Amino acid sequence: MHIARLLHLADSALPTGGFAYSYGLESSRTFGLVRDSAGLRHYLYSYLQQAVGLEIPFLNSCYALAWPLETKALADILLEYDAQLLVPAMHKASLTQGKTWLQLLQSFYPAAGLRELGELLVAQELPGHFVPVLALSLRRLDYKLVEAHTFYLHLALRDQVSAAIRLGCLGPMEGHRLQHEFYTIFDDLLADVAHLDHRTASRSASLLDTAQMLHEHVYSRLFQN
Repeated sequence: MHIARLLHLADSALPTGGFAYSYGLESSRTFGLVRDSAGLRHYLYSYLQQAVGLEIPFLNSCYALAWPLETKALADILLEYDAQLLVPAMHKASLTQGKTWLQLLQSFYPAAGLRELGELLVAQELPGHFVPVLALSLRRLDYKLVEAHTFYLHLALRDQVSAAIRLGCLGPMEGHRLQHEFYTIFDDLLADVAHLDHRTASRSASLLDTAQMLHEHVYSRLFQN
């Protein structure tokens, strides 16, 4: 039952807002950074590496916080993460997804204390970004850290493959086969990351960051970012 509920939270039909964004894929394709299937594979690998280097340390730090949450420790992590989101569209998307995610889980698990988390964020005027809120909520629901790692990386890969399919980079069958193949590298990507905290977070894909910033210059856009 525990795993079934986690699978439900990973369901693409869950209205968390992730499918409204391509996270740089649309502009990467438009400006020639992704030209063919090989380029898409390289892009996806770089995207996942960036997620592991930047998001996983923040996920770890939030997961490690004890409940009831100590406001200063939480604020330090959230404000540092907020400062790391350099692209305005990505910053807005993260806040929107964090708010939606928390609202959904409050309705699914009314006794888990997640409403108090939302009230704390509002009262202290703290940015409730998706990754920190995801970590805090999964810890509260008694999921293991390794499950949180795999869950987040699955969401990142799923959303990118979905965006690639909708952009016509590849067909649905090819896209889901590619997603299936990429799961084989999850163990390597997530090896020895449990000790990392938000002070070790790093960016590893500068071209991806550039593509995200150039999204607003795409003449005709399918995605918001």
